[in-house]
Amino acid sequence: MPTFLEQLKPVLARSLGVPLFLLLVLSMMVVPVPPLLLDAFFSFNIALSLVILLAVIYVLRPLEFSVFPTVLLVATLLRLALNVASTRVVLLEGHTGPDAAGKVIEAFANFVVGGNFAVGLVVFVILMIINFVVVTKGAGRVSEVSARFTLDAMPGKQMAIDADLNAGLITAEEARSRREEVRMEADFYGSMDGASKFVRGDAIAGMLILFINILGGLYVGAAQHGMPLGEAARVYALLTIGDGLVAQIPALLLSTAVAVIVTRMSKASDMRAQMMGQILAKPQVLGIAAGILGVMGIVPGMPNFAFLLLAAICGAGAWFANRRQGERAASEQAAEQTAPPELPPANRELSWDDLAPVEPISLEIGYRLVPLVETADGGGNLMARIKAVRRKLSQEMGFLVPAVQIRDNLELSPGAYRISLHGVPVAEGEIHPDKELAINPGRVFGALEGIATRDPAFGLDAVWIAPARRDHAQTMGYTVVDPSTVLATHLSHVIQQHGHELLGHEEVQQLLDVVARNAPRLVEDLVPNRLPLAVVAKVFQGLLREGVSVRNLRGILEALADASRNTQDPDQLLAAVRVALGRQIVQDIAGQGEELPVITLDPRLEQILLSAMQGGEAALEPGLADRIHQALAERVEGQEAGGEPAVLLVPPALRPVLSRFTRHSLPALKVLAFNEVPEHRQLRMVASVGA
Repeated sequence: MPTFLEQLKPVLARSLGVPLFLLLVLSMMVVPVPPLLLDAFFSFNIALSLVILLAVIYVLRPLEFSVFPTVLLVATLLRLALNVASTRVVLLEGHTGPDAAGKVIEAFANFVVGGNFAVGLVVFVILMIINFVVVTKGAGRVSEVSARFTLDAMPGKQMAIDADLNAGLITAEEARSRREEVRMEADFYGSMDGASKFVRGDAIAGMLILFINILGGLYVGAAQHGMPLGEAARVYALLTIGDGLVAQIPALLLSTAVAVIVTRMSKASDMRAQMMGQILAKPQVLGIAAGILGVMGIVPGMPNFAFLLLAAICGAGAWFANRRQGERAASEQAAEQTAPPELPPANRELSWDDLAPVEPISLEIGYRLVPLVETADGGGNLMARIKAVRRKLSQEMGFLVPAVQIRDNLELSPGAYRISLHGVPVAEGEIHPDKELAINPGRVFGALEGIATRDPAFGLDAVWIAPARRDHAQTMGYTVVDPSTVLATHLSHVIQQHGHELLGHEEVQQLLDVVARNAPRLVEDLVPNRLPLAVVAKVFQGLLREGVSVRNLRGILEALADASRNTQDPDQLLAAVRVALGRQIVQDIAGQGEELPVITLDPRLEQILLSAMQGGEAALEPGLADRIHQALAERVEGQEAGGEPAVLLVPPALRPVLSRFTRHSLPALKVLAFNEVPEHRQLRMVASVGA
């Protein structure tokens, strides 16, 4: 059995490893380090920089290396600490020989620059110019711009996630994951903006350290050790340049890593795949390059062999790439070819099987929208979006939404679509599959160039823009969605409006079967002993028509069982069920707050409407009906402007009439009866509509 100390060792290793490493790095700045350890640390520094660069190249997405800014800081501190430690050794022991500061510095001083300090100084200055002026400065600018645009685009991305969640295109867990990714992206590019300053400062520090070490070496060698000035300059300059090169090469590797990661796109693909797929995607590129190199190769005086060899390589690459594209196109064409539908023989008699049933929900699309319906391998994602819409609406409305039948229709315009219920068109629209829709949510900071239109689901002002302008539109406050999301959102809106038409007798029977698993006596006693299935179906349809979910099946059936003792009229049963579901109805309208803002009718107007009730219907004078509608529209607009729900509270006898009166013209207005409001809710009257 492991002892307590054995169990504690891995915990201490995980919790104290990084702090101890940082303390070790910082201690090298004040504690003398022997040359042997300097060789080990310099070798480790070069290896660490190389590993970081390779990790950046092969990482699929920048966010997968989110710890890179911290790693960059640690590597920079390590390199600066080595500079301080090696400077101490060079100045103290440099007079003893070229290996005074270790074998690594000696190798870089002698082998890399040939023991010539003038050549070494030139090489070092060139490396500093490359690092500081080209790589570091460019990476810093890209980091700054990326951080600014990422932070500016955060509100638009959050709104797009909320829109997808509300439309049922993603689940709550997926929305949480996408929000976390947006936050991590903002944190990463913000950190990279600051981390790039480490690299810039390190480049400046390297140049200053070089000249300070040379001047210090001249003074120490000539004044303290009595060396001739020329000998002191040669010895200490070589050691200092070797020290600078040992530190500058890892610095250049890290600067390159910073530049690579900030210029990468947020797409799940490694750098090799991106370069091969984009630079060499067109065989024409290699073919034209081969032709130009071939012409240069036959010019007298040019390196003919080298140019002709490169021309042959590029030509062969173009031929293979063109052949591969041809094979891919042929395989795709063969896969798309399907056998023509088998026609019934002319001598066969017609049967009932030849009558195609009418689908509950069907979607017809133009030929330009067909790629949206393809599988994930084909690039389309509309089927997955529609499946997510069905799942969300089924959970919200309380019954299984039927499958959507999708077919192409050559009679439609190329980018048009049509939504039908039971074979009857109820909505249509037109989208651009190669563009994205930027929707104006109400507050934007400028206009966009594109094709002006309206959101087909809610009628908001919108613009079709190129996908490359997506980030720009989001920074201006627009909510940008792709064509599949536009179509799926419109479909979701249509199903919500016509949900009662999709719930028939068969669906109601299936709901009763679900309840019968846990409460068999309730279902057996209600249907068909007290109420026929047709009456129960009408009550369910009435609830859905008024926007009330039927997910509380047991509560609805218990309310029907109680009310069926007195009546079998569907309207009266519906009113009784609404009273039983009052808490659910009010919560869906106004949330969980205790206060409910309501609009009421003037008592005189109530009397006029009640007296006009004849046989359950109100015969209103057209002028009065128009004035009531106009007054209610003004109150609804005021409530929406204040961010509150619009609720009309009326006597129970008037609720069905006023609900039908406002259902289509004022869909935002919810009509409640007095007895539908739970007792714990406090009413706040915001307006009164008079005669």
